[in-house]
Amino acid sequence: MPTQNSAAVRGILPVVRVLGLLLMLFSSTYLLPLACSLLYRDGEHWDFVTAMLLSLVVGLAMWFATRHAKRDIKPREGFLLVSLSWVLMGATAAVPLMMTIEGLSFTDAFFETISGLTTTGSTVLTGLDQLPPSVNLWRHELCWLGGMGIIVLAVAILPLLGVGGMQLYKAEMPGPIKDDKLTPRITQTAKSLWVVYTAITVLCTVSYRLAGMNWFDAVCHAFATLALAGFSTHDQSFGYFDSPVLEVISIFFMTLSALNFATHFLAWKSGSLKAYWRDPEARMVLAVLAVSCFGVALFVWWQGVYPSFWTALRHVSFNLVSIATDCGFVSMDYGSWPLFAPLMFLLLSCVVASSGSTGGGIKMIRTLILFKQSDNEMFALMHPNGVRVVKIGGRAIEPRVVLSVLGFVHLYSISVLVFTFLLLASGLDFLSSFTAVIASLNNAGPGLGQVGPASNYGVLSDFQTWVCTVAMLVGRLEVFTVFVMFTPAFWRD
Repeated sequence: MPTQNSAAVRGILPVVRVLGLLLMLFSSTYLLPLACSLLYRDGEHWDFVTAMLLSLVVGLAMWFATRHAKRDIKPREGFLLVSLSWVLMGATAAVPLMMTIEGLSFTDAFFETISGLTTTGSTVLTGLDQLPPSVNLWRHELCWLGGMGIIVLAVAILPLLGVGGMQLYKAEMPGPIKDDKLTPRITQTAKSLWVVYTAITVLCTVSYRLAGMNWFDAVCHAFATLALAGFSTHDQSFGYFDSPVLEVISIFFMTLSALNFATHFLAWKSGSLKAYWRDPEARMVLAVLAVSCFGVALFVWWQGVYPSFWTALRHVSFNLVSIATDCGFVSMDYGSWPLFAPLMFLLLSCVVASSGSTGGGIKMIRTLILFKQSDNEMFALMHPNGVRVVKIGGRAIEPRVVLSVLGFVHLYSISVLVFTFLLLASGLDFLSSFTAVIASLNNAGPGLGQVGPASNYGVLSDFQTWVCTVAMLVGRLEVFTVFVMFTPAFWRD
């Protein structure tokens, strides 16, 4: 037994070492809100200095204590590292919020930061218009960092410090097919993705500014748009601006962010839009969004919510694309529309985002694989001796991947049931419970009922808030990364 315990301790030391490095790296992210605080003179700069030093000192202590445990991260350690890093970063990121916002509990502050890092965009805060600019910028920076995955950023840097990155990349990146790489080296892959991500963010920022936002709102909303997070600097969210032009710009960039960033990279590298047409997932995402916008707009107009179809199309298109892509911006209280419309939004949030995008949910590629496999099963009923393989875009999908998708959807469904019943047991009504869980697991932001677009998650009890926090983490890390740690095989030597 002592031998097994000592082996377990030795096995965890490399994880602690890299966690320390990540926390030290994360401490540098406080520089942006610190600079913002000094620029706007909002008096919060010492809060960010304190939080930055805390993250740096804790990270340094963890690294120093385990500095000799230097080796590549094994698969099981990669999963543990990714999950723990999100929790630790969320905890340290909550410090300036608690120091700045009077009466904010750790539960609510941790929910807010995890909502940002997981790109969910749910909030427990009110009075966003009056928040110090540096605090608002910090919330949005967390979204932006979480968008592509702060672990992927670390993969591009930590190899310089002697930490292998492939296991981190595979544990963090969304989607069922993670072994494909854009470039031969994983660090170059991560850098390429971040270059594309940053370039589109700059383009989005400039577009918002030219369309009427001030620079501060443009930067914050561009961060949230590219991350598909839905945080805003205003309590009214995007409805504050009441601008069709800004809504069209947002729809365009939300849609871009819902597509695979590898496809964006290939399109940029080739200088051609053909990469999007060759991507079956991208084609299906665009088709589903277009058909859904027109279909739901017709329904809302037919129900008499708006006297004009074009008005209905404007409001439906923005809010549907926002929720379907798992962004979470809101331009009005669509929760007051006939229930079919907002429930359709949440259904789409389960499947619309692409693998390799900043969105959450089951992902479009998994949905396509499930439909193809279902078609094959029905074919087998009619032709028992026939043999068909699942193909996406002319590419055969390995049976291992198909089984992985089936396992993912099963665990996803079980998660919906478990988290919903936990909220129901706590006294929350069914509509609020079910939609809060769907929105949290899909990292989509607002639900319906008490957590609908006219309200926020601040109405929940501490227990309910923690349930949604865990659901956000499970959804962002795509179920398997979290649940694998609760299997006996994970801890068996």
